[in-house]
Amino acid sequence: MGLKLNLLLVAALIASCLVLVKTSYESRQLFAQLDAARTQQRLLDAEFKRLDAEAQAQGTHLRVERTAREKLQMRTATPGVTAYVVDPLATAGPAASASAAPAAPAAPTAGEGASR
Repeated sequence: MGLKLNLLLVAALIASCLVLVKTSYESRQLFAQLDAARTQQRLLDAEFKRLDAEAQAQGTHLRVERTAREKLQMRTATPGVTAYVVDPLATAGPAASASAAPAAPAAPTAGEGASR
């Protein structure tokens, strides 16, 4: 009976040791993956900061104006180069607007209103 108990305890001890070794191995693998993921996170954070700074630099008003002047040959508008568009209906006067709008009854003049 004592021998069977000792063999059972030795088998349990060996099984426990094997589980411990397997767990330690998996733990080291997971730690290596975690370290690689943290390294990648640092690289991605650095790239994000660089791209964010680049986007902010490209979005400044001075850079947009400089690009418009140099690449698109655009200039600021001055009164000398400004062309004004005139609405023909607005400048023709009341006759043009009366023909465009339905006729409204004429308002009585001061003399007509007093005689009635």
